[in-house]
Amino acid sequence: MAYTVREIAAALDAQAFGNTEIVVQRVSEPASAGPDDLALLTNPKFVDGLSEGSARVAMLWPDADWQALGLDAAIIPSRGRYAMAGLTRMMDPGQHYPKGVHPTALIDASAQLGENVNVGAFTIIGPHTTIGDGTTIGPQCHIGADVSIGENSFVRDHVSIGSRVQIGDRFWVQAGARIGADGFSFVTPEKSGVEKARESLGDQGEVLSQRWARIHSLGAVTIGDDVEIGANTCVDYGTIRNTSIGNGTKIDNLCHISHNVKVGTDCLFAASVGIAGSTTIGNNVVFGGQVGITDNTTIGDNVIAGGATKVLSRVPAGQVILGYPAIKMETHLEMYKALRRLPRFMKKFEALQKSVSKESSND
Repeated sequence: MAYTVREIAAALDAQAFGNTEIVVQRVSEPASAGPDDLALLTNPKFVDGLSEGSARVAMLWPDADWQALGLDAAIIPSRGRYAMAGLTRMMDPGQHYPKGVHPTALIDASAQLGENVNVGAFTIIGPHTTIGDGTTIGPQCHIGADVSIGENSFVRDHVSIGSRVQIGDRFWVQAGARIGADGFSFVTPEKSGVEKARESLGDQGEVLSQRWARIHSLGAVTIGDDVEIGANTCVDYGTIRNTSIGNGTKIDNLCHISHNVKVGTDCLFAASVGIAGSTTIGNNVVFGGQVGITDNTTIGDNVIAGGATKVLSRVPAGQVILGYPAIKMETHLEMYKALRRLPRFMKKFEALQKSVSKESSND
């Protein structure tokens, strides 16, 4: 994809300076940028890298002196990181899947494909499934029966979507994801040790050897508009009610959304987040990598959980939390600082203890 500096600036609602007719072929880091590249330099602390490359054009931070940097042209947005979203969208070469329906695709006669739908090689689409206009289904995907996928969606290769899953428009899913897997629900004829330990907070009572019986998943999965799901992420069916993910939510790789979970709108989950069954997540919630949420709990709106946080109970709206178990981030950081100082305090305490013991013995 090639654009002039003027075209890029106009698309990003940014200011353009210098020779705005220079054509940009690629986006590069400053140190590796060539004469046809746009050097991405929105943070002045990385400015030294510009002299290592040969860029003529750069995207810079507000009020940057582009001429002093020896550039022929510059693009200056009001917020560089946000401008990256539009810039990368413009310059994304895409996956270049072939247009149309590949002859090896197996599509049930009752399935309905909208206009300009692309289906890759060896993909299977089940009965009574509908695919919206402008959607691309990559190669070697499996789309089950009675599925609905909205318009202008992009399903990468090797994605598996189970029966009865309902997905909105502009859905984006990476390779290897599974949407609609059976929930992990099992029960024993009598109360298990797990149930007793949970009730008593530690005592499982008399240990009984029992077999686990499967509770089947009768619910489905519903996903709103503008949702993105990462590679090898799994979203389980609901047991009776549907597992649901709200509009605009973005989920990273290797995450697990368990049965009956309800995720709100515009949430952001980093890699390896795990949410246990029947938990409700509010709107605009952000989870760092490896955050774990216990089952049957509630996370309020606008909660932020730092990486590796483990949430064992309800979190009110607006809190910023960290640690295991999760507590307010500032409290956790104070505790961590105190823990790091503990060896030094112990040495002082031991020295003081010896001094007191010596004085006592002299008396």
